Amino acid sequence: MDEVRGCETKTIVFFDGSCPLCQAEVDLYRRRDRVEALHLVDVSAPGATIPPLLDRDEAMARFHVLASDGQLLSGAAAFAEGWKQLPGWRYAGRLASLPGLGSMLEIGYRFFLLLRPAIARAFVFALRIRAMSRASAP
Repeated sequence: MDEVRGCETKTIVFFDGSCPLCQAEVDLYRRRDRVEALHLVDVSAPGATIPPLLDRDEAMARFHVLASDGQLLSGAAAFAEGWKQLPGWRYAGRLASLPGLGSMLEIGYRFFLLLRPAIARAFVFALRIRAMSRASAP
């Protein structure tokens, strides 16, 4: 837990860095987190520190957050908690935490997880096309 030790006052985000969609989203969080409220842990990295209450396969399959109060959140609730820490996203986090909306977002997230492999492939393809068009531009 060395990677997580010393982050007790931060919200710790566990994400699958081998997923291009997940990595892109976390890169966005990193750019927005001017106050360094989030500690980002890529669970796909060798030797990544994962708390005992979370197993690596679970951490790879779904987005997880360990809130500063010690509560482990998963899925839409984890996104909402992370958003609450980011300047410009706090209202979205509060809104996403509302009981009815939070439940609907969780259903949407579960549906997204079913499609994630195909969406990730399409995302990588689009990035390659973009890179090729930039490379061929005068």
